[in-house]
Amino acid sequence: MSKPEEGNKSVNNEPVTRGRESLVLSSSQNMRGLIYALLGKWSLLTVAALSIVAIILIFVFVSKNAYPFFKEISILTFLGTNDWHPTSTDHPSYGALASIVGTVYVTINSLLVAVPIGIFTAVFLSDMVSHKLRNIIKPIIEILAAIPSVAYGFFAVKIFAPWLQNEFGMTTGTNVINASIMLAVMALPTIISVAEDAISNVPRELREASYGLGSTRAETMFKVVLPAAHSGIIAAVILGMMRSLGETMIVWMAAGNALNIPSPWWDLSQSVRTITATIAGETLEAARDTMHYYSLFALGVILLMVTFVLNLVSEYFLRKAKIKH
Repeated sequence: MSKPEEGNKSVNNEPVTRGRESLVLSSSQNMRGLIYALLGKWSLLTVAALSIVAIILIFVFVSKNAYPFFKEISILTFLGTNDWHPTSTDHPSYGALASIVGTVYVTINSLLVAVPIGIFTAVFLSDMVSHKLRNIIKPIIEILAAIPSVAYGFFAVKIFAPWLQNEFGMTTGTNVINASIMLAVMALPTIISVAEDAISNVPRELREASYGLGSTRAETMFKVVLPAAHSGIIAAVILGMMRSLGETMIVWMAAGNALNIPSPWWDLSQSVRTITATIAGETLEAARDTMHYYSLFALGVILLMVTFVLNLVSEYFLRKAKIKH
């Protein structure tokens, strides 16, 4: 009768390990793993719930403080007139049209700069460079998102504004052009990252089928790949728009901070003021529980509603892109 091999079996013919743990968990280990899994699940659920509660509380807080303003001032007067003199003792006025137009000007013009550059850079990273070079370039682009906005604002005021005045003879260098270009630089990392992911997720088979039909590389990219990735690209543009729309420091420093509607409309060398700059500039000087104080919260409600709608739209297109691929 052969003896059991020493070190492989115990006296009870049960397998033992040599220098490693058994793959079969004991009941205590199994219970411990279950407890850890439940703790992890409920911890993540708690964090997600707190985020949702925080967002709801922000909406409630801003809306509650804006309600006294909308009780006294018509929303048509608020949105449709550009006479903003909330501190006037004789006849205070609360026309936010100039701030709204200024916000639209710098946001749209920043997208006109950032979107073409962002999409072409995303194409370059996804289909035209090696993986090694892509891993070098993309982190460099993402560093732009880590630069504080006040640093961009300081550059815009001290370097870019004097250059615009000297080179192009503008009356002031702190204007729509200055703010739009700075906002475009800040929006580029978001647009490039999301658009590059969308383009990279287009199935390889579509490219190969296009090449097989005799299409050139450019035709494949513009007629096959980009249309297939359009949902992700639209989401990238909307997220870039939200980045520009919610920025405060750059527009406060670089746009000129003037309550002005450009005339003629195409003259981008004029100074404007955005909603965020108005809120930031007047919050400290507005006495609490006054109409001026409440009017700033009314501006905040407008901004919150716009960004909330844009966020829903971007989520729709991102979900659509994920389902497609």
